[in-house]
Amino acid sequence: MKTIMNFRILIMLSFFLLIPVLTRAQTDKKADQLKNMETGLAAAKAKVAVNERKLAIADSIITTGTQMLAESKTEIKAVDAESKKLEKDLAANKKPLTKLSTSKDKGESTKAKADLKALDMQYRSDAKVLDTRLRAAEKKQTTGNANLTRGKAAKKSAQDALKISQAALNAAQAKYDTASASGDNTNSKDKKKK
Repeated sequence: MKTIMNFRILIMLSFFLLIPVLTRAQTDKKADQLKNMETGLAAAKAKVAVNERKLAIADSIITTGTQMLAESKTEIKAVDAESKKLEKDLAANKKPLTKLSTSKDKGESTKAKADLKALDMQYRSDAKVLDTRLRAAEKKQTTGNANLTRGKAAKKSAQDALKISQAALNAAQAKYDTASASGDNTNSKDKKKK
């Protein structure tokens, strides 16, 4: 009987010694799970921040493209107006010189022809400058359109990625809140038992 009693005492003693070890192991396991969830939550927040930054960059590209388009349209209109004025001035200055070049007076006719050549050279030079400005404005317009298109595509992909990462963040937050709440409830139950 004494051996049975000793055996019972040994079993009870080992049982009482193992219970705190097992509960501590469970507590450590829950703490590790919470830590892993915190890490996942931080990663989800970082992903949301990255996608928000991508969205801001896309908005910036769209704004730049729109601004470039507006500037190029203004420049194209200005070049067009200057070109029309240049042609009008050429026609106005050329008409009397053409009349003088057909004059019977040889000196006057030669001077008028030289003036016509000089006027023509000046017109070509001014037209070349206007053409260069027009090409630069058209290039700016093309770049603006490309920026606008690229910005819209980037914005769409950033919005889609942001929705996904925001949903992942919400899920991770809910999971963490549930786990931390259950951990708090378990700890409060343990405290009440003691």
